[in-house]
Amino acid sequence: MTVAKLELEECLKDSPRFRAAIETVETEVSVLETQLEKLLKLCTAMLESGRHYCSHSKNFVSGVQDLSQNFQGDTMTTECLGKFSESWNKMIDRHEELLDTTQDSFKQQLQRLVKEDMKQFKETRKEFERSSESLSSALHHNAEVPRRRHHEAEEATAALKSTRTTFRDRALDYVLQINVIQSKKKFEILKFMLTFMEAQSFYLEQGFRVAQQLEQYHKDLAAQLHQLVLESAREKWDMEQRHTVIKQKDLSQEDVVPEVQTEPGGVVMEGYLYKRASNAFKTWSRRWFSIQSNQLVYQKKAKDALTVVVEDLRLCTVKPCPDHERRFCFEVVSPSKSCLLQADSERHQQAWVCAVQNSIASAYNEGHMESSGQPLERTASLSAGTLQSPSGRKLRGGVDKHVVDRVQHLEGNAQCCDCREPVPEWASINLGITLCIECSGIHRSLGVHFSKVRSLTLDSWEPELVKLMCELGNRVINQIYEARVEEMNIKRPQPGWSRAEKEAWIRAKYVEKKFITKLPKPGVRPGRVGDSHGFEKPPKPVLKPKPLRQTRPAAGRSQGSSSPVPGSREGTASGATPTAEDLPSLHPGALLYRAAAAPPSLPTMADALAHGADVNWVNAAQESRTPLLQAVAANSLLACEFLLQNGASVNQPDSKGRGPLHHATFLGHTGLACLFLKRGANMNAVDGEGKDPLSIAIDLANADIVTLCLQRLRLAKMREAELAMGQSGDETYLDIFHDFSLMASNDPEKLTRRSYDLKLTTL
Repeated sequence: MTVAKLELEECLKDSPRFRAAIETVETEVSVLETQLEKLLKLCTAMLESGRHYCSHSKNFVSGVQDLSQNFQGDTMTTECLGKFSESWNKMIDRHEELLDTTQDSFKQQLQRLVKEDMKQFKETRKEFERSSESLSSALHHNAEVPRRRHHEAEEATAALKSTRTTFRDRALDYVLQINVIQSKKKFEILKFMLTFMEAQSFYLEQGFRVAQQLEQYHKDLAAQLHQLVLESAREKWDMEQRHTVIKQKDLSQEDVVPEVQTEPGGVVMEGYLYKRASNAFKTWSRRWFSIQSNQLVYQKKAKDALTVVVEDLRLCTVKPCPDHERRFCFEVVSPSKSCLLQADSERHQQAWVCAVQNSIASAYNEGHMESSGQPLERTASLSAGTLQSPSGRKLRGGVDKHVVDRVQHLEGNAQCCDCREPVPEWASINLGITLCIECSGIHRSLGVHFSKVRSLTLDSWEPELVKLMCELGNRVINQIYEARVEEMNIKRPQPGWSRAEKEAWIRAKYVEKKFITKLPKPGVRPGRVGDSHGFEKPPKPVLKPKPLRQTRPAAGRSQGSSSPVPGSREGTASGATPTAEDLPSLHPGALLYRAAAAPPSLPTMADALAHGADVNWVNAAQESRTPLLQAVAANSLLACEFLLQNGASVNQPDSKGRGPLHHATFLGHTGLACLFLKRGANMNAVDGEGKDPLSIAIDLANADIVTLCLQRLRLAKMREAELAMGQSGDETYLDIFHDFSLMASNDPEKLTRRSYDLKLTTL
């Protein structure tokens, strides 16, 4: 109310000023009552919704606690859900206390002001209005009485006096009630708001304390969550890569042979087979069979107990049943009974028969070794995905567990080559560097002509690629591609940099090549071997190549031979070859060509490619030979692999029409011949004398290369038949080539053939 307090004396006068003040007070009290009633409704709704919120929040916390029961083995998640649900419960309790305090203050102040004080004010106003009307009537009657009527005048005067006394009493009560309302409404409202805000502050303070207790845990959990996000992204990327690889396979073939396990004491092989019942109906049922603990067992469902078909594999034998009316049947025969089984395909049948036979042999070996006290040797096993030799080495279809250790333990390879992220699990096989998952994605976006990305943990690694990675590495490559970083005062990326910053660095490093040592200015010294273009010698080369010596012919020539042996320097038009001191002055293509000669220097070859060398550079002065042919003459599997990974043509011939496969066959380099055949070398290409690699290998009596060539031809024919008939082919070809690759990488001396010396007259 905006009016001042009414004076008690003013009501006795009943002046217009008093009446105006009364009207103003009544209007404002009416407005105040309306506002308070609205506030009461809003406060009641707030309290009800708050209690609903607390109830639902408690139910939610209970659900979180129930959810934590599903993470009993996950300490991190269980602790997080437990701590947060407990803290949340405390906050909900404080919220309920806030609601209780608000409700008590609401009842004591606002509700009492509206329901009691306002009610009493209204009753007092009614009595004041009645007495005011009575006084008005008494005054009117007293004024109308004639002078001559003394008796009526006396009665009117007495009535007026009584009415005026009553009016004054009621007016005094009304003014008192007005002043009480005017004073009380201030402190009641202020008291309510103060109590409400104190309760709110206490609630927020308690919540802050609860949250403060979790502050350190919150920070630790945030760091762990960040790491989990990174690991999840890495796993997602790995799964996407594996998904892509699997989709690229021929999924139309349903003939997937069950995999053979080799861990001692585990399941040797498992998969579905049809089993013929031994009852009179001879019904067939599909069951899940497995070979484990020297027993053949099966079950219908995972929860069912295992049913033993053969107690001891040493007492049984297995044989195919080609005469049975059903296809792909085989029989496991034991002294007590025989069991007729049916596979889904012929390959399934062969795999199961082989697995049972190997398990029988293993059971015999185990019994023998246990009786003699010798260590147990597992026999070889066969599956569709892996072939193993008697020594247990992996032949195909898996990742060597030592690849990561061998590559990452090389100096500089323990960190990403570009951003120094620790423990990189990806690699660029043509550059010979290790990369983190983010940088590997950037490298992949550059295209395979710049970088070929492969996973160290998910992809299969040929032995020559592993050796190639160990020959180069991050330290060597960064000496080439970051040679001028210090000079240019440029900061290298760090693990915390954004992807955009890393991508800008990688493109500047490998695509724009901003940081490599600049090529020297053109001069008068010869650049290519045998041409007139050259570069003057820079003061300090980026990398010193290994000392190069003149390539020695792989074998001499017989009497009467008029053609030089590929790889020798006889018959070249250039005369003397450049020395090691002349290498830095060479054109990049000539440097690559020279560095590929015996003994090859992969760092120098990488340096030449970085400076723009054409990987298929042709030396016109030496029979149009290429760097790849130089590496063949040096019998360097690593140099050939490096050049092929960087785009060297496996079929580019020299001036005599002889490609890399021709030269490898001439020189008896079986490992290189195997490499070129794997890389798609053309076996039908003939040289100037009309001979293809197979006829050359036959003339030189090189049985290994003949075997490889025949297997290659056999595979080509089988693939044509497969495409026509829609069948899957034999994979023996891949096994043979893998064996030769392993031997070429690990035991190259075993592939050295010297029996062709007497056959060189055919060249």
